[in-house]
Amino acid sequence: MEKYNKLVRDKIPDILDGKGVPYEKRIATPEEYKIELIKKLEEESKEFSEAGSSEELADVIEVIDALKKLPDYAGVEELRKKKSEERGAFDLRIILKGEK
Repeated sequence: MEKYNKLVRDKIPDILDGKGVPYEKRIATPEEYKIELIKKLEEESKEFSEAGSSEELADVIEVIDALKKLPDYAGVEELRKKKSEERGAFDLRIILKGEK
């Protein structure tokens, strides 16, 4: 049996219960939650990079939305808008080639 110790979506315990799968559950501390969300972002980003599917992108967005709710990132949407206004977005699909 595969072992795991990771943050999961809220309804996963219900799904496991329905399938009769045993598990242990606990609630993360606020500090641990932030760390686990960052790990989850890395995991989901890797899966999206490999698969490139809309489903995997939806998982990335879900994790980002959860991170945006944390006090540490309360102003991130305003910062994103400011950076977009100052530096632009990625709409023009510009690729630069050069040397650093």
